[in-house]
Amino acid sequence: MPAGAFVMAAGFEGKRAGVVARSVAVVADEPLMVGVSIRRGHWIEPLIRDSRAFSISVLDSADALSPRKFADDAPRDDDPFDCIAWETLQSQAPVLRRSLAAIDCEVVRRLDLEADCALIIGRVLDAKIFSGVAGK
Repeated sequence: MPAGAFVMAAGFEGKRAGVVARSVAVVADEPLMVGVSIRRGHWIEPLIRDSRAFSISVLDSADALSPRKFADDAPRDDDPFDCIAWETLQSQAPVLRRSLAAIDCEVVRRLDLEADCALIIGRVLDAKIFSGVAGK
C-alpha cells in the first residue's frame, strides 16, 4: 500500500525520540483522531506511554536527512533532534520544522495487535504548516 513519509516523535522529562512511522491514517473525524503503526518494543514507546502524547511530522519528499536520523537502525544513544530544527506544540512533543506539516496528539489508546506492530490512537490537539526543507 502506498504510504507517505512521517516521523512520529515524543518527549518526556528531557528525553526525546522519533521514528519513521510505518503508517498514519485518520481514524475518526469528530473528534479528529489519527492512528499510527509502530514496531512493538521501539524505544519511543515508553516516552509515548509516560507523556501520553506524540507528534507526527509530514516529511518533505526532498528531505533525505530526516528519514536517516529517525530510521529504526539509527543509533539509540544519539538524540536525533540534535542539530536539526524542531519546536513543540501543545503537548510538548517535538515536531520537525523542516517538515511540510505537523500534528500534535494526545494518546487515546494503544492497541496490541498481537503482531510485530502496535497501533497508537491519538486525538489531534494542534497542527501547524511548515515550508519543508526549502524553508528549513
